[in-house]
Amino acid sequence: MGQSIPAPKDRDWWRTAVIYQVYVRSFADGDGDGTGDLAGVRARLPYLAELGVDALWFSPWYLSPMKDGGYDVADYRAIDPAFGTLAEAEKLIAEARELGIRTIVDIVPNHVSDQHPWFRAALAAGPGSPERALFHFRPGRGACGELPPNDWPSQFVGSTEPVWTRLADGDWYLHLFTPEQPDLDWAHPAVRQEHEEILRFWFERGVAGVRIDSAALLAKDPDLPDLAAHPEPHPFVDRDELHDIYRSWRTLADAYDGVFVGEVWLPDTERFARYLRPDELHTAFNFSFLSCPWDAARLRAAVDTTLAEHAPVGAPATWVLCNHDVTRTVTRYGRADTGFDFAAKAFGTPTDLALGTRRARAAALLSLALPGAVYLYQGEELGVPEAEIPVDRIQDPMYFRSHGVDPGRDGCRVPLPWAADMPYAGFGSQREPWLPQPADWTSYAVDRQQNDPDSMLTLYRQAIAARPLFGGGPLTWLPAHEGVLAFTRAEGMTCMVNLAPTPAELPGHSQLLLVSGSLDDKGRLPQDTAVWLRS
Repeated sequence: MGQSIPAPKDRDWWRTAVIYQVYVRSFADGDGDGTGDLAGVRARLPYLAELGVDALWFSPWYLSPMKDGGYDVADYRAIDPAFGTLAEAEKLIAEARELGIRTIVDIVPNHVSDQHPWFRAALAAGPGSPERALFHFRPGRGACGELPPNDWPSQFVGSTEPVWTRLADGDWYLHLFTPEQPDLDWAHPAVRQEHEEILRFWFERGVAGVRIDSAALLAKDPDLPDLAAHPEPHPFVDRDELHDIYRSWRTLADAYDGVFVGEVWLPDTERFARYLRPDELHTAFNFSFLSCPWDAARLRAAVDTTLAEHAPVGAPATWVLCNHDVTRTVTRYGRADTGFDFAAKAFGTPTDLALGTRRARAAALLSLALPGAVYLYQGEELGVPEAEIPVDRIQDPMYFRSHGVDPGRDGCRVPLPWAADMPYAGFGSQREPWLPQPADWTSYAVDRQQNDPDSMLTLYRQAIAARPLFGGGPLTWLPAHEGVLAFTRAEGMTCMVNLAPTPAELPGHSQLLLVSGSLDDKGRLPQDTAVWLRS
């Protein structure tokens, strides 16, 4: 069981890796039932190897009622039957490693599913029981306990629903997300012990790393005070107690040469960097870059800020353009507001896909040229847009908890197109996918792009292959006109991106390696285009 420990020379692979996020349910359907599965992923491993990625990050593949896309976990030691079996997961990890691809799994330590054995036991045991001490059960306020225990807001942006649910026995329980996702009490030693055993379980099966969902939310003020009355320190975000948890995890991971990446949304850069100290998490997602508008000055500021906040702790930056929660890159960049804010999502937002695709191609070369690691969400390499899901097919709880205001995240989770002339664009051949594919999905199919020298897929393959030429050196900005980003890295490599309306002259170079679009007839770089040059 498990894989051999990587040789010392590649223990730092995660510092410069290209990591591909697999949302299993929508990647490839191996058994034709309309749901993506591990068999589908295993069949597509050669495609991922050809793409050139270093690791796969799997969104939760565990046993789950799927009330929140698998982020409501009922059993971390079992694969959901819709996806396959634990034996298949072990084979997938081993087969990927044979191709030089490591595996990162996702854990969701803030909460579990309401179908988890712990929570079911807590419901059965009743108020004041030891079983309920694993969660946050409290009596209500008001004359008859009819009011929630505090005023905490939901972590689903735009949700107007409470984060407390009352049971028939009078107790309320806390759930920062949906009622089907009760929060664990991380002050309880059994909660800590269980998660360390879960980490050990998956490291023993050969995974190279773990992504930690909502990593800054686990610890709560034991008094559960009102947020309005006690805003600082925050009663449930970025509490100091978290760092002891992650130091303990790091000791465990080091025994396996395992790595952590945290989902840490924090505006305070100094507080953010604390999670990346040498004895805590290895990396954390860089959301300032992901949410940055398509604006040269703001992109440069996001890059500078990111590198500056990582430097004191010696951690590598991570660069992300989209993921399973965020509007697809080609769509976002084709809108009037090119940034990303959950609160701004709305149905029917006008989009210029040609413009968005041009910018997304340039952004691909920009992100892949920056120092650090890059995360690539499945389908990004195909340039698939955000889909508008018919209301009667929406499954995401963000839509329901916002009472239909927020369109939810299903639009970036539509099953991938693999073969243009196959049923359901080759995702699966026997049954309609769990989310409907748009009518034009076949135009993005892998088999239409793989031999097209101008396709998004070809661009990504070429860029990932050439990326090592940038080396591991720092970034140095070059003088450039307003609206133009230009920088060098080690090995004499230059990346230049033109966001200005006028074409930009290329700096001196000996070789043009890659360009995201055509140069103009004078050899200049047009607007919304990027180029890689060797000096």
